[in-house]
Amino acid sequence: MSNEKNVINEEVEAKDEVQEDIEAEANESQPVEGQEEGIEEQDAESEVEELKRKLEEQENRYLRLQADFDNSRRRAKLDLEAERKYRAQSLAEDILPALDNFDRALSVETDDEQTQSILKGMTMVYNQLVEALKKEGVEAIEAVGQPFDPYQHQAIMQVSDDSFDSNVVVEELQKGYKLKDRIIRPAMVKVNE
Repeated sequence: MSNEKNVINEEVEAKDEVQEDIEAEANESQPVEGQEEGIEEQDAESEVEELKRKLEEQENRYLRLQADFDNSRRRAKLDLEAERKYRAQSLAEDILPALDNFDRALSVETDDEQTQSILKGMTMVYNQLVEALKKEGVEAIEAVGQPFDPYQHQAIMQVSDDSFDSNVVVEELQKGYKLKDRIIRPAMVKVNE
């Protein structure tokens, strides 16, 4: 806020200095008693025109500085909003490989009671991670049965399956995630021809 005041004060001081210069030169151009009236009218008019041009240049400079300042303030505000909105992106990117490993571990089929108990505990931890990410705006991208979207899906394979329409995702090989409206990682999928 003090930078804004400093810039504005400097601009006002520059404008005041130009105005004072114009007034001083106008006063100097007027003949004083006892001095020769050697200043021609054309010289006085050209001097006034020069001073008007200088004043106009300073006013234009002032307006450009003000516009630059306003643009800088807007850019800083937008950058700050984007930083706040996507603050969890790097953390989410670091956690996604762990979620992938949880998915693979939880997909294991077992009849052993002890292993099922371990899987139940892993499921609870996995669900906590997913919920924490959801609170920050991270969601899994829906893929299977959806039309192929190159912004959200990365096609790894094409298959021919009569039970799906053309250009529809048949299988998800790796989950994709998005943070609010920004794609963190596209889903790796198989697409029907």
